[in-house]
Amino acid sequence: LNSRRCPMETVNGIGGVFFRADNPKALAAWYEKHLGVNQLNPLPWKQREGFTVFAPFAQDNEYFGRVEQQWMINFRVDDLAAMTAQLEGAGIAVETNPEWNSEVGLFARIHDPEGNPIELWQPNQ
Repeated sequence: LNSRRCPMETVNGIGGVFFRADNPKALAAWYEKHLGVNQLNPLPWKQREGFTVFAPFAQDNEYFGRVEQQWMINFRVDDLAAMTAQLEGAGIAVETNPEWNSEVGLFARIHDPEGNPIELWQPNQ
């Protein structure tokens, strides 16, 4: 986009790091106990710049898409609609699903050129 006409939307931080684990509950408890990174207790771990979800997923969880996918990054955005329009304007497919949206915000998903999923999150303020 032309910066004189419309500033480019950019991500403003990492909204979450998700990965598979053999025992997600035990691993999440270890991170909370030893490093102070809580999963959802009652809110996600909050960094100085904003919320970040830290959530081990079961090995057989289908949330990432491909079974062999071991991770998915989540980027926080200020305006998901503007980011979605920008990405689609660049020819990048953006997946949305109203069921993904929740009390913590709005979500969309894209994939990088190698097929890795990237979740975009506009947190509720």
